[in-house]
Amino acid sequence: MKNYILSLFILLYCLSSYSQSSLPIYKLKSLDGTMVSTENLAAKDEVLVISLWATWCVPCINELDAIQENYADWQEETSFKLVAISIDNARTSSRVKPLVNGKEWDYEILLDTNQDFKRAVNANTVPHVLIVKNNKILYSHSGYTPGSEIDLYEKVKEFAQ
Repeated sequence: MKNYILSLFILLYCLSSYSQSSLPIYKLKSLDGTMVSTENLAAKDEVLVISLWATWCVPCINELDAIQENYADWQEETSFKLVAISIDNARTSSRVKPLVNGKEWDYEILLDTNQDFKRAVNANTVPHVLIVKNNKILYSHSGYTPGSEIDLYEKVKEFAQ
């Protein structure tokens, strides 16, 4: 009985800490040098997708390209917003703006050059995607394989309701 209660307590703790963790508040720099607080990224009841990526990460770029192909239609259907946060460090962050300028991404791009935000959301690898609503992290996923953007969009639709 003692082990059962302990197991139940651990399970409930894990579920509550994962499903409703708050989005950490950090100030990140935009490509034009403006400071943006993560607290102000999503309007109330708006679904926000945060994609952590890097210029040296081919799967990250493939994922953002794949999302871009459907982004306008998906926004029309669910009105979610995507913010792509580069984790390039001070040495490689100079590559972000040229890469983004060569793409047709309609996303807000922010820089996490010290990777403080990445550590705060426990993202060990990139690409790493978070779905946020009312500043609560509802979903977190690492990695990308072709087609997984569709799975991501299904999650977005689920939380947009």
